[in-house]
Amino acid sequence: MRFSKYILTFLFIGGSILANAQGTDTLFTLQKCLDIAIKNNLQVKQSNMTAESAKIDLRQSKENLLPSINANAQRTFYNGRGISPVTNAYVNQSQTNDSYNLNGNMTIFNGFALQNAIKSASLAYQAGRMNFQAAKDVVTVNVITGYLAILDNQEILNASKNALAVQQETVNRMEILEKQGANKAASDLTDQKGALATNEVSVVNAQNNLNTSRLNLFQLMNMPYQSEATFQGLNAEDLRGDYGADPNQVYESALQSFAAVKAAALTRQSAEKSVKAARGALYPALTIGGNLQTAYSNTATQQDSIGGSRSIAYRDQLKNNYNSSIGLGLSIPIFNNGYKRNTLDKAKLNALYQKDVEENTKIQLKQNIEQTYYNMMAAYKRYQSLNDQVKAYTESYRIYKLRFDAGVLTTVDFIIAKNNLESATVNLISAKYDYFIESKILDYYQGKLSLQ
Repeated sequence: MRFSKYILTFLFIGGSILANAQGTDTLFTLQKCLDIAIKNNLQVKQSNMTAESAKIDLRQSKENLLPSINANAQRTFYNGRGISPVTNAYVNQSQTNDSYNLNGNMTIFNGFALQNAIKSASLAYQAGRMNFQAAKDVVTVNVITGYLAILDNQEILNASKNALAVQQETVNRMEILEKQGANKAASDLTDQKGALATNEVSVVNAQNNLNTSRLNLFQLMNMPYQSEATFQGLNAEDLRGDYGADPNQVYESALQSFAAVKAAALTRQSAEKSVKAARGALYPALTIGGNLQTAYSNTATQQDSIGGSRSIAYRDQLKNNYNSSIGLGLSIPIFNNGYKRNTLDKAKLNALYQKDVEENTKIQLKQNIEQTYYNMMAAYKRYQSLNDQVKAYTESYRIYKLRFDAGVLTTVDFIIAKNNLESATVNLISAKYDYFIESKILDYYQGKLSLQ
């Protein structure tokens, strides 16, 4: 019995700890969402692997300057008449021959093809790192946009719920007046109930929009949906209007820091170095090589002091049969089925293509910056107008409510005033977050994206 109590106590404490841990995990900050999304995103992983592969290519291009050294050993069994590799004499018996060889070769000059290949690989690796950063940047801006959409829809839901609560109070009041026979018109209560149903639909739509935006963010993070998740708010109240830079200034700043532009420029430079490397392959190549070898045969003998013969020891044969060589080689390409010339032509075409890619990247960047900038300014102007509209409708609603409560205003006029205020409030919230999102995208283009 006592043991059972201990077990139950342990389970209770453990369950409480687990529940608290899970409760903590349900709170998502923007930084946490970014970390998860970048870690799980397949494109980011692939970009990282591509960059690492380019790093290996760079290492190989440098090691191509080093000599290649190879060693081999061979044992051969013969039976019958053959030539001894040691004495070069014909023998008619079973033979066991061993040979050992060490050779090396190094390119001294080949039109600087190796050196330009190193430069090309280095630039390609840098471009790979920039593409990796660009992939992370894309995920970052998508997550921030998705995160802000959740906060936007959350505020709209709260506003809709507040409007529903206010309307419910109005319906409750009208029901009391209806029982007392104090309503001015027979439709007063039904009009208010209809307005209540409209508010209920608005809450349902707002909740659906919030759920959709939450689901979208979890998909961006590539993780299972958590219906109980909560999201920490951000300061989206400071709409300064003046961004501090016009589209041209943003573009010039982006050219210096935007990872996608840097990657395109580095890829173009790498392609240009590849052209030089391919052209170097058309020049003669000067190489140096060396060779060291020795051999053993069980047929090798030597005369002893009494005129007989005896086998030469294994170690002595390896020492006595040692020979080496060194030489220079000049390889002059005359005709190789057009392979080297065609390789050069393809390298030139690729360099032109990468130049077009770089220019197109810059054009798209400028267009995106201009569009984002004017979207931001339009959202700010819309926010200013809606802010004035909300203030005006708030005052109108206050006056209308006083008149409605005093029984000097019809239900229809009161509902219209109420709907005007609710609609303007929702539009104001959306305009605020539209501005905030567009300003963050402009920050992203300039490489100064912040999380606040």
